Amino acid sequence: MRAVIQRVKSATVTVNHSECGRIGAGLLVFLGIEDADESEDIRWLSMKITQLRIFPDEQGVMNRSVLDMGGEILLVSQFTLHASTRKGNRPSYIRASKPEKAIPMYEFMIRQLSADLGKPVATGIFGADMQVELVNDGPVTIVIDTKSRE
Repeated sequence: MRAVIQRVKSATVTVNHSECGRIGAGLLVFLGIEDADESEDIRWLSMKITQLRIFPDEQGVMNRSVLDMGGEILLVSQFTLHASTRKGNRPSYIRASKPEKAIPMYEFMIRQLSADLGKPVATGIFGADMQVELVNDGPVTIVIDTKSRE
């Protein structure tokens, strides 16, 4: 499982000109799921995301989590995070899970993040052609892969 996490002042996701998710200050999380992912990866990643100290404290030091600052999370599925560009210029997405595996995992991640955050998370629509708008804050962008757990 791979996540790209961006600290944002606000973010929205739209499908077919209809807004389906919106947050104020918090985290925009793009999530890629692969077949090797398990429920333990979701639990670990959710805890890591909600406790990641990337928001400034009173001294301006990144020392607060999204939980500490009462922020929100927008979760967007993105299979292209598992693109392989090893051969040629056309990416291969063979590592990305097919919907029958990925959808239940994505839905589990929504539930887990909501539980760890203590409130509902906003989402995109799995598999849809989504337009994401954000006001990046910092910018601060963190990439986490559950296989390396760095």
